[in-house]
Amino acid sequence: MNKIAILLLICSSLFSCATKKEILYFQDAENLNLKEIETSFEPIIEPNDILYITVSSIDEEVVRPFKRTIGSEGAPVTNNIQLQGYLVDADGDIRFPVLGTLSVMGKTRGIVEEELKAKLSEYITDVVVDVRIINFKITVIGEVRNPGVFRIQDERVTLPEAIALAGDLTIDGKRTEVTVIREENGVRKVARIDYTSSDLFTSPYYFLKQNDIVYVEPSLKGVRKSGFIPDVPALLSLVTVVLSTVILLTR
Repeated sequence: MNKIAILLLICSSLFSCATKKEILYFQDAENLNLKEIETSFEPIIEPNDILYITVSSIDEEVVRPFKRTIGSEGAPVTNNIQLQGYLVDADGDIRFPVLGTLSVMGKTRGIVEEELKAKLSEYITDVVVDVRIINFKITVIGEVRNPGVFRIQDERVTLPEAIALAGDLTIDGKRTEVTVIREENGVRKVARIDYTSSDLFTSPYYFLKQNDIVYVEPSLKGVRKSGFIPDVPALLSLVTVVLSTVILLTR
């Protein structure tokens, strides 16, 4: 009976699970208690963003010259909202009806709205301006359940929300090595985020920006599963079980 118990104990070591410390998210979440929440995030406009700009007033005839009706620039009429938007060129400019070339790169939507409103107020007394980034997207790849490119309607998404959109991390995802790749002002930046720590919530990468790439590395266990490197501990455990079994049964 003792031999069987010993054998079962040895066999169970082959199927030992990862520790809670390796799996649980935000393990020091109590540090967040009563901390002020950052709510003022607003994306910065970059080249290749597509801006959808609406101009309205009580008198629609007055604002008509400032509305981009597809065809005013030689393009066919379309209901595709992206084709009705203003593409920010490599210099950070858009071409707006009547007003001409406007610089928008490095500014928030709110700033562009105010600047446009000030310029249009010279022609329209009660003008209302709304600016949206309509191609705001992020990419989540690696050890997540549903990797892909996700379009964000409200231009505001956090790293935990992005991970949730991708179906959460797989059990083989390395919680301490979540990588965010960001292009900003013509420079590519790479940040490593520890998903087991509450420091994530105060990180400059907590709020994702348009075109950010989130990559979840596989854990060592995940790499072994892929077959790139042999699972040495598992092999050793198997040898130990076999030898232990032989010893116990031959006594």
